[in-house]
Amino acid sequence: MNTSVSLVAGAATASSLPPSAALALHANRAPLTRVALATIEPHFNLYLRFGEPAHTLRLDRWRRWAVFLPGAVLCRIRWQANDYGTVRWQLMVMQACTPLDAAQRIPGVQPGARLLLQVEGDANVRAVLQRMDAIESLGIAPAAVSPAYWRTLANRLAARLPLPDYTAERHAAWLAGRNLS
Repeated sequence: MNTSVSLVAGAATASSLPPSAALALHANRAPLTRVALATIEPHFNLYLRFGEPAHTLRLDRWRRWAVFLPGAVLCRIRWQANDYGTVRWQLMVMQACTPLDAAQRIPGVQPGARLLLQVEGDANVRAVLQRMDAIESLGIAPAAVSPAYWRTLANRLAARLPLPDYTAERHAAWLAGRNLS
């Protein structure tokens, strides 16, 4: 499935191409991050809470790969149950990396990603999901939130301190700072 796009100098840019051609053009320059997703009813669900994959590859009726461009922020949730109820909740917010970035090895994420937040357990996952809902109620996409906020949230959860709110002012400040660099 190697697709290449040849461009005449100045004839087209990645933004003017259809999404599949832009993805193929980008694939020739930097490795993409693949995230495994799966659903086995009623005992296992590995899914995205947020994040916009550049492409999704369906392997069979239970498994698929979501492919992300470098810099994309996503949230993957793992839920497992047995005959008696939920046995595992895990939530990870991660950022797809470029080859020059420091990346962590995460099961089901190839070649790896920058882990911004990882929580386990019902109470912690619900607390983070409530923060995500509050961010969405402000009209801000959780994938557009400052990576520093996700790290702060992880540290506060680990230290059992009150969780900070993400405000529109904090978001505007982060966007302004990002545009300066």
